[in-house]
Order: sequence, then C-alpha cells, then structure tokens
Amino acid sequence: MPTLRILTNAQVLPEDRPALLAQAARTVAELLGKPESYVMVILEDGRDLLFAGTRAPAAYLELKSLGLAETMTGDYSRTLCDLLATALSIPAERVYIEFATPPAHLFGWNGGTF
Repeated sequence: MPTLRILTNAQVLPEDRPALLAQAARTVAELLGKPESYVMVILEDGRDLLFAGTRAPAAYLELKSLGLAETMTGDYSRTLCDLLATALSIPAERVYIEFATPPAHLFGWNGGTF
C-alpha cells in the first residue's frame, strides 16, 4: 500500500506524465523493498503553492506505507528530493515531505483493510 502523493506548482507536460509516474513508482518500490504492483503515485501539478514567500518551483510530498522505517526517512528524503530535482528541476530546499505509517486496520483496500 505504499502511496506517494506529489503536489507541486511545477507544470508537467502531458507527454512527460507517464514517465514521471513510472519513475516515481519504481523509486518508491525500491526504497521500501515492496513490489511495484503495490505502489500508488498521485501527481497533482500546476497547484497554487507559495513556499518561503515565492512561487518558484516547489513541492509537498506525502509518503505513506505500512511499516515505514522511521530510521530511514533521511534516506527516503534524499532519494525523493533527487527524483524531483532531476524530473522537475525542483531543488531539495524547496521540498517538504511528510512520512506516515498508518496502522494496518486504518488503511483500506479491496473491500477490507490490511
């Protein structure tokens, strides 16, 4: 159930969206050691977003996963910031990331919960 939500004021061209989504899904799967078939990526580009008083490219990410290793969030942050720097030219200092690991009974899937 790993889920990565990317909210950004950057615009992603329609023809670039599939590659970015696929790259983000692969990245999350590798980071968490989970099959890519379990990963969901949500891309919300072109959003109204002001960070540090400017409208320069910035992003807010949410990474949720059952059993997210809290000791690894620094590594996750570096990798996800690298992804955004490469794919969207958003510098790491313009990215906030929220990490969350919900209890299994509070995350639904397939008509039930984990």
